[in-house]
Amino acid sequence: MTSSPKVPHRKIIHIDMDAFYASVEQRDNPEYRGKPIAVGGSPEGRGGVVATASYEARKFGIRSAMASKQALRLCPHVIFVRPRFEVYKSVSQKIREIFYRYTDLIEPLSLDEAYLDVTKDKLGIGSALDIAKQIKEAIKSELQLTASAGVSINKFVAKIASDINKPDGLTFIGPSSIEIFMEKLPVEKFYGVGKVTAAKMMKLGLFYGSDLKALSEAELQRHFGKQGKFYYDIVRGIDNRQVQPHRETKSLAAEDTFPYDLSSLEEMEAEIDRIARLVCERLKKKGLKGRTITVKIKYSDFKQITRNRSLVLPMDDLLTIASTAKELLASTYSEDQKVRLLGISISGFPNPDIKEKDPLTGQLRLF
Repeated sequence: MTSSPKVPHRKIIHIDMDAFYASVEQRDNPEYRGKPIAVGGSPEGRGGVVATASYEARKFGIRSAMASKQALRLCPHVIFVRPRFEVYKSVSQKIREIFYRYTDLIEPLSLDEAYLDVTKDKLGIGSALDIAKQIKEAIKSELQLTASAGVSINKFVAKIASDINKPDGLTFIGPSSIEIFMEKLPVEKFYGVGKVTAAKMMKLGLFYGSDLKALSEAELQRHFGKQGKFYYDIVRGIDNRQVQPHRETKSLAAEDTFPYDLSSLEEMEAEIDRIARLVCERLKKKGLKGRTITVKIKYSDFKQITRNRSLVLPMDDLLTIASTAKELLASTYSEDQKVRLLGISISGFPNPDIKEKDPLTGQLRLF
């Protein structure tokens, strides 16, 4: 009786740029180097939000998604810089070009991070660790930026590894080390575990991976629902998710937080027109049409609601998007509520592989 051949481990790299927006600004503006900067809205008026903070600013406790006014309190001499998203997109594309020298199996998560499957690399290097080193060196020499990399046999561990020695870090966690590593990992460090879930885990006496590992799959699912199965697997180093180079677009959106609260319907509709144009441009750029239009509204008291409407046919035209969004907005309007944020998203994109029936004739549409 012969045993089945052992399936080789995959070689996964997670690349995460270091303080990406802030690092680009410091690279392009020498006067910002070595100083605490926060990319995002200024604290003037009602105040904005920090998108990214430089490492000099992080020493004062400034973090992304923090209110700019709070950042200013933590560091009175922090420099606020307006974001230049077109520049960041351009730099991100150059980083992607470096990735493609080694593999076509690239799954971008955002402008500044991505998974790479280098199980079979284009240059025949063989070592994922060596490839990660070369990528980091290329980013540094060609773009004058630093990246941190995590190398392992699956996506989950590679992502956690990339965060261990930031900035400019490189961490390898091999197959024989994964279970011990996961057992010692604090639950709040598990990728995908937010503050609420971490607090719930700690309330149950679950502080480390080893505590999660002591529970059965049924117990974890009872406490955490479907995620319980994921926690059961991942604490044992099991993550079979593949790197997906062509992630299906589920929705496309645009939103804006305003420098002052909007109080009149006229003001809100003017912003809806502007946001609808952005969404329409993005749809056409990607060649997408969607059926469902969703409006997101955040009030001055931070209460947030969404309203949506699904149409019979997929669309991408400005008139339909703007008029439908305005109707949804009007249905919620109240004179005593001021609005700080509006957003529009489009979803319900048809599957191109499935032929659809015309809603009027009942016949299959070919195009």
